Amino acid sequence: MRAEETHRLSVARPSPRTLARRHPHLAAALAVVAWLAFAIGLHPLTLPDEGRYVGVAWEMMRSGDWLVPMQNGLPFFHKPPLFYWLTALSMEVFGVHVAAARLAPLLLAILAMLGLWATTRRRCGAAIANATVLVLATMPFFFGAAHFANLDMPVAACIALTTVFAADAALALRDGAPSRRLLVLAWACAALGVLAKGLIGIVLPGLVLVLWLLALRQARTILRLISPPGVAVFLLIAAPWFVLVQERYPGFLHFFFVYQHFERYTAGGFNNPQPWWFYLAVLFALALPWSLWLVRVRLPARTTESIDGRAWRTLMWIWLAVVVAFFSLPQSKPVGYVMPALFPLAFLIAEPALAAWQGGPAAARRAAAGSLGLAIAVCLVAVGVAATRYDRDHTALAHALRDARAPGDPVVFVQEYFFDVPLPALIDWHGATGYIVGLVVMAVLAVILVRVPLQNAGSPDEPAPPSAMM
Repeated sequence: MRAEETHRLSVARPSPRTLARRHPHLAAALAVVAWLAFAIGLHPLTLPDEGRYVGVAWEMMRSGDWLVPMQNGLPFFHKPPLFYWLTALSMEVFGVHVAAARLAPLLLAILAMLGLWATTRRRCGAAIANATVLVLATMPFFFGAAHFANLDMPVAACIALTTVFAADAALALRDGAPSRRLLVLAWACAALGVLAKGLIGIVLPGLVLVLWLLALRQARTILRLISPPGVAVFLLIAAPWFVLVQERYPGFLHFFFVYQHFERYTAGGFNNPQPWWFYLAVLFALALPWSLWLVRVRLPARTTESIDGRAWRTLMWIWLAVVVAFFSLPQSKPVGYVMPALFPLAFLIAEPALAAWQGGPAAARRAAAGSLGLAIAVCLVAVGVAATRYDRDHTALAHALRDARAPGDPVVFVQEYFFDVPLPALIDWHGATGYIVGLVVMAVLAVILVRVPLQNAGSPDEPAPPSAMM
C-alpha cells in the first residue's frame, strides 16, 4: 500500500479518543455498567435471601408455571412475581449460574440510575446529574445491592423511577410543557413496583409526591398527576397477576395484602427488630465515605439558583425523609428496606462534593477525590471478602449430594434449611463463566439504552459523561 493511501485511511478512521468524545454518554454508561457488573458472578449466593429467591425463580423456569411462585413444591406468595419472572427469564436465556441469577437487580439498578440522571440533568444541569450518578454508583450500599439477588433493589429502582418521572411531569405541568409520556412512564414504573414488592411500589412515591407538591404550594397538581392513560397502563400491568392468582387460590388477596402488608407492618419483632434510629445509622455507615459530606449538605431553599433546582432539592429532602420515617415506624427493620433513600441521598451528597471539586480550595478538591478513591476501595474490598471469606457457602455439600443422591431420593434438612443447596445439587451451577457473560450482556444493554436519544432530556449545559465529577 502506498504511503498516500495509508495516510488517507488513517485520516478517515476516527481514533478511539475521538469516538469517546463523540459519544460521551455511551462511554460513561459502559464505564458505569462495567463497574457495577464486574463482580456479578465472583461470589456465591448468600443465605437466606439469594438462595431462597433464586430457587423460586429456578423452579418457575423448570416447571414452566409462570403464574404461581413455588418453593419446595408449595405456593410461595410472600412476594409478587417480578423478580422471579426476570430471574427465570435470565437463567432461561443465559444459563443457570450466579451471574444470570443476579442480572435482574443489576439491570433495574442501572435503569434507575439512568432515569435519575436524565431527569436531574434536565432540572439541575449536567454537572450535578453526573456527580449524583458517580456518588450513587460508588456508594457501597448501592454497589452491593446492585448485584444482590433479592427484591430490595428491584422495588427501590421502581420507586425511584416512579418518583423522578412523576416529579418531572409535575414540573412540566407547571410550565405548560408536554407531560403525558412522563406520566405514563411513572404509572408504568409504579405498576412494576407493585409487582416487585407490593403496595409500597405506589404508596411510597405517592406519599413523597403529595408532600412535595404541598411544600411547593402546588396542591392542584396532585390531581393532575392522576392521568387516565397512566392509570390504565398501571392496571393493565399490575392487575392481571393478582386477579389470576386469586381465581386459583381464593384466599390469596387476604394473605398478600392484609397479612403480608398491614399485619406485618404493624406487628412487633417480626423480622430484625431494631430501635427507631436504626436506619439513620445504616445509611450513614453503608454510604461511607460519602456520608461524611452530609455535614456540608445544602438546605432545601437557596435564592441564587433556578426554580427547578430549588424544587428538585426539596424533592430529594422530602423523598429521603419519607422513606426513612416510613420504615422506621415498625419495629421490624431489615437493612434493605431503606434502599429507596439512596437515590435522594446521593443527590444531596453530590452537591457539596461537586462544589468542593469545582470551586473549593485545594484541600476540598483533595477531599472530594479522596472520597471517590476510598469509596471505590471499600467496594473492591467488600467484593474480595464476599468472594474469599464467606463462610456459609454450601456448594461443596450440594455437589456431594448430587454425586451420592439417586433421582427421587428425598433430602431432609434438620433445624435449618440451606437455601443455596438445591440448585447446585440438581444442576451444574458453576458450569459457565457467569460474570463474563453478565458483563457482556450488560454492555450490550447499555449500548441499546444509551443509543435512545437521551438528548431530549437535556439541559442548556453541555453534556458531560457521569464518569467525571465536573
